[in-house]
Amino acid sequence: MPGRPSLAGRSLLVSRPAGRMGGGGSALRVCADHRGGINWLSLSPDGQRLLTGSEDGTARLWSTADGQCCALLQGHESYVTFCQLEDEAAFTCSADHTIRKWDVRTGQCLQVFRGHTSIVNRILVANNQLFSSSYDRTARAWSVDGGQVSQEFRGHRNCVLTLAYSAPWDLPGAPCAEEVGGLLVTGSTDGTAKVWQVASGCCHQTLRGHTGAVLCLVLDTPSHTAFTGSTDTTIRAWDILSGEQLRVFREHQGSVICLELVNQHVYSGSADRTVKCWLADTGECVRTFAAHRHSVSALKYHAGTLFTGSGDARARAFDAQSGALQRVFRGHAFVINCIQSSAPWALPFWLHHWVREQETDP
Repeated sequence: MPGRPSLAGRSLLVSRPAGRMGGGGSALRVCADHRGGINWLSLSPDGQRLLTGSEDGTARLWSTADGQCCALLQGHESYVTFCQLEDEAAFTCSADHTIRKWDVRTGQCLQVFRGHTSIVNRILVANNQLFSSSYDRTARAWSVDGGQVSQEFRGHRNCVLTLAYSAPWDLPGAPCAEEVGGLLVTGSTDGTAKVWQVASGCCHQTLRGHTGAVLCLVLDTPSHTAFTGSTDTTIRAWDILSGEQLRVFREHQGSVICLELVNQHVYSGSADRTVKCWLADTGECVRTFAAHRHSVSALKYHAGTLFTGSGDARARAFDAQSGALQRVFRGHAFVINCIQSSAPWALPFWLHHWVREQETDP
């Protein structure tokens, strides 16, 4: 299977949730059937299945009950970059420029979405539409059932990394909300984010202010606010209807790699080895989570606990309110790139991603 060299390990750890006491976490299961590093994972809405996408060009479906592989999804011609699992179908995207839809019961490929001309970075299934972003500088909207492109979003001057969607019913009071078909927000290495009208493909707003690549974004749909994180070390808040920059969050000393928005708090993971918690409506930094020995590459909030994944090959659990470190989870060899929490059991899953070889502290 063609692809880039993978120095990541090939295992997925299923670990116990953090308790009240500190100490090390223990792995309940290790899922190690992939023959290349795992790039992403996605849980089904009911928490009973897990989808992983790998450097080996395949995706796998797993039972969260026993860690057994339920289906092997084969067909991509290069590594799988991202995946999303829905109730009836799984979706994967790849460096082979395509997106695939799979039957979760049989593992059969149901649809191949062709049109991008470079690596597909991210996909998002929402409102019976499939959205994608690519190194070809475009984002696209597709019919989930037909596999045809329904809209192309052109205007970024470099690759499109991240995206988020706000449905028409999330835009009460917005002029012509139904007519525009909702809004798609994209972030790019050209230093901008853009807001697009899904129905027409027109650029509604360009959000300018960052001086580096936009690596991550999250939406607060009730307030029509987007939060973007960048290599310029800042987070910025924007009104996606007017395009106005509302606030700048400035205390990080390295690239902002990941964001999580929970209960009007923004959590940001950075290359400066910290996570910070900010008040979304004021931009005030109220808490810093230290203890990482490398960049913070993944965040997941669950039931008062903040889980973090880092380039030091450790996952950590913090009390989100006090900032106290509860547990450190060891087992991976390289950077942890994604964390998911399986409701209602609250078992965290994490994985690591392809990286250049690096040393990690013991």
